Amino acid sequence: MATLFREVNYKLQALVNDIDMGIIGLPDIQRPFVWKDIKVRDLFDSMYKGYPVGYLLLWANANVDNSKYIGVGGKQKIPNLLIVDGQQRLTSIFAVMKGKEVIRENFNKEHIIISFKPLEEKFEIPDAASRRSPEYVQDISKLWQPDFKAHIFIGDFIKNLEASRALTEDEKAKIWETIQNVKNLEHYSFSALELSANISEEEVSDIFVRINSQGKTLNQADFILTLMSVFWDEGRTDLERFCHETRTPNLQAASAFNYIITPSPDQMLRVSVGLCFKRAVLKYVYSILRGKDLETGTFSEERREKQFELLKEANKKVLDVTNWHEYLKCIKQAGYIKGDIISSKTTIIYVYTMFLIGREEYKMDMFELRKLISQWFFMCIITGRYTGSPESQMEFDLSQLRGVYSAEQFKNILLNIINTKFTDDFWNITLPNNLATSSAISPSMYAYYASLNILNADGLFSKMKVHDLLQEGLRSKKSPLEIHHLFPKAYLISIGITEQQQTNQIANYALVEWSDNIKIADTAPAEYLPKYLSRLTPEQQKQQYYWHALPDGWERMNYFEFLRQRRSLMAQTVKDAFSTL
Repeated sequence: MATLFREVNYKLQALVNDIDMGIIGLPDIQRPFVWKDIKVRDLFDSMYKGYPVGYLLLWANANVDNSKYIGVGGKQKIPNLLIVDGQQRLTSIFAVMKGKEVIRENFNKEHIIISFKPLEEKFEIPDAASRRSPEYVQDISKLWQPDFKAHIFIGDFIKNLEASRALTEDEKAKIWETIQNVKNLEHYSFSALELSANISEEEVSDIFVRINSQGKTLNQADFILTLMSVFWDEGRTDLERFCHETRTPNLQAASAFNYIITPSPDQMLRVSVGLCFKRAVLKYVYSILRGKDLETGTFSEERREKQFELLKEANKKVLDVTNWHEYLKCIKQAGYIKGDIISSKTTIIYVYTMFLIGREEYKMDMFELRKLISQWFFMCIITGRYTGSPESQMEFDLSQLRGVYSAEQFKNILLNIINTKFTDDFWNITLPNNLATSSAISPSMYAYYASLNILNADGLFSKMKVHDLLQEGLRSKKSPLEIHHLFPKAYLISIGITEQQQTNQIANYALVEWSDNIKIADTAPAEYLPKYLSRLTPEQQKQQYYWHALPDGWERMNYFEFLRQRRSLMAQTVKDAFSTL
C-alpha cells in the first residue's frame, strides 16, 4: 500500500523562512488569533527547556505549479504546503520571531509581547512591574531581527541592569548564556508529517482527528476557508471583516451590525456556496474549488479559476450590506425582532440563501420577496426544518430549485412546502403538543412571542407593545419585559404541584412588565387578576385575553385543564399571526 505521508524535520528558522517566502501557507497570520498570550509564553518556555511541542501536520498542495493567486495586491506565490494542524503554534512563533502583528478575536491588531528574565530563565507576559524592571528582556522578538547583534544587545542589557544593582561575574556569564539560548531557539527541531497531495480531504480530516489529542473535528468549511486563504485571500478577509462588522456598531457608515445574529465566516461561506453552486453539502464544493473533475479525478487550474470567479461574484452579493439588511427586515416582519428568541442560527443562514436566490437570480419584487421569505423563515423555525440534519435538508431544498427559471416557480415551490407543513393537524395537534414542555429553549414558545409581535400585541396588563418592550439595544438592570408565571410557583407548591417540569410549563408563562411581575410575586391568580384587569376597559380585556391566550375563568381553573386549554389558544394565536404574513 502506498504511503500517505512522510516525516520531515525542520529547524525553526527554516520553518519561519518558508512561511515568510510563501512556501508554507500560514493564512492565520491574517486571521483572528485565538490563543491567549500565556499559551504563547508556555510554548516558548517548552522549547527553551527542550520539551517536544507536538507534530505539525502539513498537506502537499495539489496542482500548484505555475498557479496564479486570485485577487489583487496580494501573494505572488502559491504555497506548496498547507498547514492542517499546528496553525496556532506556527502563528505564535512566526509573529514573535518576525515581530509581526496578529489580529485578535475583536479584529484589533496587536503584537505578541513575551519578556524573558535571564537570571531566572523565565518567560513572562509583561505587566506594569516587569516593564519597569531592568531584570527583563522586555520583548524577545528583538533577538531575531535582522539588525540584532548579540554583543551589543547583551552588553547594553548588563549595563542597564548594573545601573540599578551590582552584578557578580557569574551573573553576567549567565545572562550571556541564557539570552544566547533564547536566540538559539531558531535551531529548535520541529517534526512534521507531510501528507500526500493525492489523498482526499476526508482522509486528511480522519488523520487529523486520530492524531489530535484535543479531538477537534475538521469540517468541509475549514478546508474551503483554507483554499480561499491560498488562492483568494481577499475573499476570506472580506468574510471575516463582514462578521466583525455585525458585532460592532458603526455610527459613521453603513455596516452589517444588527441585533439578530453575529455570524461566523464559515456560516457566511455557506450562503455564498448555496447561492453560487446551489449546494449545501460542502464535500463536493471543496473538490470543485480545487479544480478537480469529479468524474476523472484530474485537476485543472483553469477549472479552479472559473469556479473561484463564480464564488467571488456570489460573495459580493452575500456581503452586500443592503442585501443583508433587507433580509433582516424579513426576519423582523416574521416577528423575530431580537436574536435571543431565535432558536436556530443555522436557519437564519440558510434562509438568507433563499432570500438571495429570490433577489439576485429571480429578481423578485422586494415587497413580494419579503412576504415570501418571512413566511418561509417562520415555517422553518417553528418546524425545526434546519435543526436535525440541516445540511442534508438544505441540500434537498436547493435541489428543488436547480431546474427553476422564474420568480413564479420559485415562489410556488416555497409556498407548496409551507402548505404541506402547516396543515390543520399541525395547528390543532402538533403545535399544542410541542407547547407541552418546560424547555427553556422552545421554538414553539418563541414562535408565540414572535406572533405577539406580528399581531402588535400589548404586554399582559400593559398598554405598551410587546415589540417595544422586547426591543434590542435597551439595557437596564431589569429587562423591560419578563416571563411571569400565571400560576406562581409558590402558589402551585402550596396546592401540591411541586415538580419544576410542571410549574415551568410554557403554557404557564406570560410576558409582563418587570414591575408588575415583582408586585404579583406569589399571589394566587384569583387574587391578583381583578386588580390588574381594572386597569383595562372591557374591550381591552377581551383583546388581552385573545393575545395572551387566556381561557375565560382561567384564574379559578384546575391547573392542568388550564394548561391544556391555553396551549390550544396559543396555537390559534400563532396560526392567526402567520395568516397575516
